Amino acid sequence: MTLRIILLNPNATVAMTDDMVEIARATLPTGTMVSGMTNHAGPPAIQGEADVAACLPGLFDIARDAKAAQADAIVIGCFDDTGLADLRAALPCPVVGLGEAGALAATLAAPRFAVLTTTEGSVPAITANITAMGLMPRCDAVRAAHIPVLDLAHRVPDLRQALAQLAADTGTGAIVLGCAGMGRLAPSLAASGLPVLIDPVRAAISFAAATLASGFRLPRPAA
Repeated sequence: MTLRIILLNPNATVAMTDDMVEIARATLPTGTMVSGMTNHAGPPAIQGEADVAACLPGLFDIARDAKAAQADAIVIGCFDDTGLADLRAALPCPVVGLGEAGALAATLAAPRFAVLTTTEGSVPAITANITAMGLMPRCDAVRAAHIPVLDLAHRVPDLRQALAQLAADTGTGAIVLGCAGMGRLAPSLAASGLPVLIDPVRAAISFAAATLASGFRLPRPAA
């Protein structure tokens, strides 16, 4: 049976949706269908509370579209895990967030981890999410690279320098790339001397597939 995973991009930047879908398809084995939906009503990037509030109505709309399309699992393509709790409660399939998956993958890769996100506006939400997961005692830092999401592709040297500085300052065992837009840059960011880099897009899509592979639904009771 072909499984269908739909990746929801809370922001309106189609190129980011396409990048995440490409990463997901390259990560999963043949036989899993991955598609993406873009929230065209959202802001171009999610970089703080105001952007989260602006994106939610459109995100919930495309989530309903994904449900109608009979998604077997849904991935929310934002490291802030925007709308994750609400969608997980409302939808009849596994819902995976990038931030949650990235942090969990990091705890499997190393005793301690850190997160490098884009701007300071995202730090409070990410910190709160990691705290709610009970993982803050294993998190050395949540730090911003001070690079806007849509500038990431043009500032790879600055991003690499921020990663190296975070590794030097904390001595952490794994660094989670704290933005969906960093996923396509992950291969170019990996360098000798740095700890393990966790791409949250690859982590989330892998967890979604693993959940589908390991879970069994109870039969519905007769009406």
